[in-house]
Amino acid sequence: MALDANDLMMLRGMGKDGLSPYEQVKLDYMSNRNHTSGIGVAGLVLGTVGTAVGVGAWLFGGMYGNAKANQAKEVAISAKELATAQIGATQRQLDQLTALFAAERQERLQGDLNISQTITDTVSGSQQGSLTAMQQAELSNAQQVMLGLQTGKYSENPQRVALYQDARPCPCPAGGCGYNG
Repeated sequence: MALDANDLMMLRGMGKDGLSPYEQVKLDYMSNRNHTSGIGVAGLVLGTVGTAVGVGAWLFGGMYGNAKANQAKEVAISAKELATAQIGATQRQLDQLTALFAAERQERLQGDLNISQTITDTVSGSQQGSLTAMQQAELSNAQQVMLGLQTGKYSENPQRVALYQDARPCPCPAGGCGYNG
């Protein structure tokens, strides 16, 4: 007949004096083996919870993944539509700027041509167009002043002066007339 834990506990209660050293060790071993420790229970609980979480993630992960995939597709489509709209707006702005630059270049070239023609006409003296009476009078006065400066007319003294001559001997034969002296 085999001894179980209750029998061993009863023997132990009687005292250890009547037991051999082997029986004492065997008694301690069996009594410790039947008592479950808190670490073992915690491990069992954590293992069970981990298994339940894994199974739940496996079952519900597909549904959650599909929802996230659909949401990602919607975001991608929105981003593509936004990018297409931005590209269109950018292209319209580039077209407007190109047209403005072309018009500005044409105006600048036309202005340069007008300035060049005016400079050429001024240098050659062949300006076209008509002057007003006041402009004509001012031009005539300016031409007269320029002519006077070029010919030396304006450098002359306004009061005519006779040129100085050196003294000459008196033409009188007697020389006592008091001329030159």
